[in-house]
Amino acid sequence: MPRTYAGPVTLVATDIDGTILPRTGIVSERTKRALGSLSDAGVPLVLVTARPPRWLDAVAEQLNIEGTAVCANGAVQYDLGTRRIIDAITIPAEPLLEAVALLRGALPGVVFAVETTSGIAMEEDFPTSERGLDPREVARIEAMESARDNSVIKLLAALEVGDHDEMLAIAEPLVGHLVEASHSSAEVPLLEFAPSGVTKASGLARMAAHFGVDPADVIAFGDAPNDLPMLAWAGTSYAVANAHPDVVAVATHSTASVDEDGVAIIVEEILVARGLTP
Repeated sequence: MPRTYAGPVTLVATDIDGTILPRTGIVSERTKRALGSLSDAGVPLVLVTARPPRWLDAVAEQLNIEGTAVCANGAVQYDLGTRRIIDAITIPAEPLLEAVALLRGALPGVVFAVETTSGIAMEEDFPTSERGLDPREVARIEAMESARDNSVIKLLAALEVGDHDEMLAIAEPLVGHLVEASHSSAEVPLLEFAPSGVTKASGLARMAAHFGVDPADVIAFGDAPNDLPMLAWAGTSYAVANAHPDVVAVATHSTASVDEDGVAIIVEEILVARGLTP
């Protein structure tokens, strides 16, 4: 899979963590410049992330961009300019709590949290390193009002010790009929569950339809297993060099790692092809 621009494109979609945002939490100047220049080339940029809406404002400020992002693994469309949710697909209480019960039995010691349209709610021992976090509720999930008010956009399940891939192999056949299971290779052994049938691909498809763009004219970048549906859906896809092996296997092309500005390299080639200087 050559590291080179693969042809015509009318929409660029990229994951954030591990794809354009390195572990330092700082997007490089080269990547900011390249992504910011796409609008001059008439190419829409769509950020597609597992992160919840509340987390995107800081990224938008770093990149100095507006537009609409797809977040919560496809469940939410978020306006980066007005900082408001445009549309959200939620997990109903019945499948949510059924999935929780099944996962408690299959993953001893599992701890849960839910991302909602108005913030996070979590069980007392849920692991997080996020600073300034102000949960809307702290309680066992079965007792949470947040689990029943039709506001949940993502269920999170964490273990103190475990392997993401092994957890997913257990969870997916168990609760796949209730919620959409994935993981994004976080440092904590963590699974993420979206509403049934909702993935980064379905979220991006809605955005592409808004712009009148066919899948064949979309170029997508990713690094983690939750990017797989999006990368398979897009006409052209790139795995960054630091990507999970499953991502490398599915992507049609590869590029340099997030630390080496892999996305920017390809975007610069798109800009040059359109007669612009990156």
